[in-house]
Amino acid sequence: MGAVAERIHGKLKAAFHPERLEVADESDRHAGHAGAREGGESHFTVTVVSSAFVGLGRLERQRRVNSLLAEELAGPVHALSIRALAPGE
Repeated sequence: MGAVAERIHGKLKAAFHPERLEVADESDRHAGHAGAREGGESHFTVTVVSSAFVGLGRLERQRRVNSLLAEELAGPVHALSIRALAPGE
């Protein structure tokens, strides 16, 4: 796991105390596309399953993840796909 992926993983883990957390660097799939950086770590998919999302709609869950990762989204991360789920979903 690269430095950006580790930072994303650490922030999500600390904020949401997830039951399940996956951070996948999919930058290699976007080589040559806009926003792709040499060395990768620009395109990510995250799956986070947390009780913190119980009772929240999909949009609010995504807003919370985006807010938490605002620094990364303003810098090295060009694209972020988010699956934010409550336990049992």
